[in-house]
Amino acid sequence: MSESGPRVLLFTGKGGVGKTTVAAATATLAARRGRKTLVVSTDTAHSLADALGVPGSGEPSEIAPALYLQQVDTQKALERHWGDLRDYAQGVLAELGLDEITSEELTVLPGAEEVMALLELSEQVRTGRWDVVVVDCAPTAETLRLLALPEALDWHVNRLLPAGRRLLRAIAPVMRHVTRLNLPEDAVVSSGERLHTGLMGVRDLLTGPAASVRLVLTPEAVVVAEARRTFTSLSLYGYRVDGVVANRVFPAEGSDDWRRGWVEAQARHLAAVHESFAPLPVHTVPYLPAEPVGAESLAALAGELYGASDPFAPPVGEPPLAVRAEGGVHELTLALPLADRSDVDLARKGDELIVTAGSYRRVITLPAALARRSVHEAALRDGRLRVRFEAGGA
Repeated sequence: MSESGPRVLLFTGKGGVGKTTVAAATATLAARRGRKTLVVSTDTAHSLADALGVPGSGEPSEIAPALYLQQVDTQKALERHWGDLRDYAQGVLAELGLDEITSEELTVLPGAEEVMALLELSEQVRTGRWDVVVVDCAPTAETLRLLALPEALDWHVNRLLPAGRRLLRAIAPVMRHVTRLNLPEDAVVSSGERLHTGLMGVRDLLTGPAASVRLVLTPEAVVVAEARRTFTSLSLYGYRVDGVVANRVFPAEGSDDWRRGWVEAQARHLAAVHESFAPLPVHTVPYLPAEPVGAESLAALAGELYGASDPFAPPVGEPPLAVRAEGGVHELTLALPLADRSDVDLARKGDELIVTAGSYRRVITLPAALARRSVHEAALRDGRLRVRFEAGGA
């Protein structure tokens, strides 16, 4: 493993485009090139083990030389990361008269399985065991919600938790007397803080210099349009995209009208993909005669996919979010590739910059050097939002 930690690769895409197969093939290639590799899924469908042709395991299990698979045991992970909070919530519902089964159902954290998988992923990275970690993510909509969660939770926790803890200590005795309900003890609040800290650690890992996302698509109009929006949204939240995989591409050979129609349509969509995502590399995978299952088939697919390139090299280029200072002017730049000016909105509130791109919004807490300055101008150019600050009050 390098000093900066393992190379972390996340694969996502619209449901049904073959992202799990591509993730499994990439992990297989990494292991065959001598890198100790962990492949894990945040997708609750757990089809990763099926693609690899092996049974799943709650702990990293070696399924081929240097290749380990982990299918996160979400029940155990929930107990470790969410146990105190869940037990408290179930106790309150029981005090309100709900039966045990109903209380348990109502306290299931939405998206808990995906969240726990990310926390387990972070713990595995910290062990220092791995050279490469490959993550088979859920379909794009779920992945975007999941990757936006740590920063959104951070905003709420930093503003509400300190005051909330003080308030709870003050009113707990009164509330217990009046309502007969127990308010959360310090241990419960501390459990929430640990969950928050863990998620921020995940965010730091996945936005760090050794991590990147690869978008998997098929050359179809609806799929390409979603991939374009996902590219913009991932960049908005600070996640670096370093490549695109175009899967199930029809070979040009063949003369029947049906095949010619597909080849021509896909060629048009592939041209749009190359144009839209430039300068990112676009790797293509032919439409295979059979589903690739097992190490040998996946290794062959990876060979088609990456050729002689090194898919595990560190990502290059500027990070999605950067701050520069020159003279008396400070500039914050945020990558918003493929964003339309009409869909981008910028607002300033105190020490926060609120950026909206389409249906997604990010609240950026400004560093002290910018928080003391006023916004002079902002412009979207060449796929980057550039916000200039000058000395003066906010």
